[in-house]
Amino acid sequence: MRQNKIIRPYALIDLHCDTLTDGKYTSTGTLDTLEDPKRILSLSSIPKDVHWAQFYAVFIPDEVRGQEAIDYYEANRNSFYRQMEKFNNQVMACRTSADMKAAWEVDKTAAFLTIENGSAIAGDLKRIKLLADDGVRALTLVWNGENELGSGHTTNHGLSDFGKVAVRELEDQGIIVDISHLNDSGFDDLLKIAKKPFMATHSNARAVCSHKRNLTDDMILEMVHRDCLIGLNYFIKFIKDDGNVKDLDDLYRHVEHFFALGAEKNLALGSDFDGAILPECLNSPADAAELYQYFISKGLTQEQAEGIMYKNAQNFFQNNLG
Repeated sequence: MRQNKIIRPYALIDLHCDTLTDGKYTSTGTLDTLEDPKRILSLSSIPKDVHWAQFYAVFIPDEVRGQEAIDYYEANRNSFYRQMEKFNNQVMACRTSADMKAAWEVDKTAAFLTIENGSAIAGDLKRIKLLADDGVRALTLVWNGENELGSGHTTNHGLSDFGKVAVRELEDQGIIVDISHLNDSGFDDLLKIAKKPFMATHSNARAVCSHKRNLTDDMILEMVHRDCLIGLNYFIKFIKDDGNVKDLDDLYRHVEHFFALGAEKNLALGSDFDGAILPECLNSPADAAELYQYFISKGLTQEQAEGIMYKNAQNFFQNNLG
């Protein structure tokens, strides 16, 4: 019996993974994490017929602060560039949308360096320029707890005075602010000071799944108004309240909700590969690539499906990464 041919997208842009750091609390930067067969996302696991761009986050645990956070970040920054060189036949370090295009033209994965947890700034405003010089293109302000900038969902504390100044400096230095993990009070504070579009690299809709990590309707509407970017997260607890994700329809409920709020041009992908428990239907890069065919089967137009897979992020990069 003849099987239906899998339809691949031209490209896929993924706004968040935790593949770079070699362990959530013990990352030394010494392992070859980007080509590790034990990980969900390895360079060799990326479908060969898809142009892929990946945001690789240096994840910093909440308890790592001050000089320890700086050292932790630098070890993993060094690991990123070491692996860019070691696997240069497969991947290329990128800072701009033009770099991404150049990587795709030679069939390499486009790799962007990002940070998850603003503790990497260590309370020193001058460090933000150093991060920009390192090639950091986005920074998640907080993780689950508090740092010098503000707090995640474990408290109701908003942005600190330092955090508000840091947001302006991040914008000035060309590092995109990522509000995934930021709590509701912090988001409200950000709206008062942000002058440029920002991202939620790996967040879903709270109206569909009530976890505090997800975005409220008011947040989504504000992000649409400001031409921001939102990456769908594959973590089971951010897709359904009970975490019992049976198939792609559970994720699609979030797509429908985002679209209903006018976010058709703002929606992208933010897998959280190697940083969360994923459903079986989204547990590999190949599964993620097959979202394109699934979206078409649900009645999305080619333009809408390509928008989620890569075009919305590509347009955002062109406008905000140079």
